[in-house]
Amino acid sequence: MSDPRTAREAIALVTDEFSELPFAEGPLTGDGPIGWPGYSAAHARAAERTGETESVVCGTGVVGGVTAVLISFEFRFLGGSLGERTGARAAAAHALARERRLPVVVLPATGGSRMHEGMRALLQLQYLARESELTRAAGLAQIAVLRDPTTGGGWATLGAGSDVVLALPGAQVGFAGSRVRPPDADPAAYTAEAQLAHGHLDAIVPSAALRETLGRWLSLLVRPAEGPVPPPYALGAGAPPAASGREAVARARHPERPRAAAYLDAHFTLREEISGDRCGGVDPGMRCGFGRLPDGRTVAYAAQCGTATRPAGFRTAARLVRLAGRLGIPVLTLIDTPGAANDPAAERAGAGPAIAELFGAVASARTPLTSLLVGEGGSGGALALAAPGNTWATPDSYFSVIAPESAAAILKRAPEESATTADQLRLRPRDLVDLGVVRGVVEGAPEGSQ
Repeated sequence: MSDPRTAREAIALVTDEFSELPFAEGPLTGDGPIGWPGYSAAHARAAERTGETESVVCGTGVVGGVTAVLISFEFRFLGGSLGERTGARAAAAHALARERRLPVVVLPATGGSRMHEGMRALLQLQYLARESELTRAAGLAQIAVLRDPTTGGGWATLGAGSDVVLALPGAQVGFAGSRVRPPDADPAAYTAEAQLAHGHLDAIVPSAALRETLGRWLSLLVRPAEGPVPPPYALGAGAPPAASGREAVARARHPERPRAAAYLDAHFTLREEISGDRCGGVDPGMRCGFGRLPDGRTVAYAAQCGTATRPAGFRTAARLVRLAGRLGIPVLTLIDTPGAANDPAAERAGAGPAIAELFGAVASARTPLTSLLVGEGGSGGALALAAPGNTWATPDSYFSVIAPESAAAILKRAPEESATTADQLRLRPRDLVDLGVVRGVVEGAPEGSQ
């Protein structure tokens, strides 16, 4: 199917098994709560034109083998606007989700609040935000699939307020609709692609792939593993323990050492990733998402990829840890960074507050965390991702209070003394075990295992 234009086309795009919730409000009379002239007639024309009685269709459907509550907007019905009846239907759908312990999938296509109902329509944003929070507090996942257009309060509540936000290619997405933007505004800034680039949604999914992608997401978010998760096996050829600090650093920095991608591929049979910190930033060096173990259960992961971690990366990891906690999913973190990014742009983006946010998320995690140091462990930028009391190390890794080169500079030593400084820092994996920093050094997979 091409991109869906109606609420029911959107539903048919993701499921063939849909059971609609019954609503019988009756024809609108009296021109609504504020007596907008001609509102009842406009409402009736919209119903005749679309075959719907309101701007939203709600029910349950099976997607990828998982039953979910679906809330799909009909843009042809008064611009998919949010009125009192729209809010009541969405609220009833959320209540059903909590009653039956089902995830919620929202398929918005809306221009925002309905002017014909004045502030009574705008208040629906508060009501819907409360429903979403109640569903979140119940430990149930919420996924939004943004259609064209998704603007105004629909984007700022059911859209952006979801745990995972997907979008169809080219969808208009933004708080400001096309008729209320500055006259010189760049239209490209109000697209799904722009929202993805700035960390406000997780992925853009073509219509042809939506059913499969949404099914994978739902299957991952409703089947948590029982934690804490054992640390992955070490990858790469076996080697004797590093004889010195400088050797440990050299191994961790070797360009052919296994990185996060190799560990994720080896550990999970299927993965889906979240993207962005919801504050305007994306860090490609921090991969976060949910993965399926061979037993079919789900683990959340946050993995550094060997680069200096930027503020957006710390915030995205914090978002991942908090989301996993709400859904009861244990977390695996892979530590591999020379440290937090320390350039002026990182400072302006709030490096300190972002690291503090991740420290807080880890400290207050509601599900078990397991961490594996797979390469460089550079100072607080690495420690922020470490599970207190349950961090392990691979043989080709190191963890240090500060990089040896930086330590030498602070101590006013010559650059060539950084190797000696590395020895003095006691940063080798076996040193970390002796110091009580890590629980142990993981071994390679047993021969013949996968």
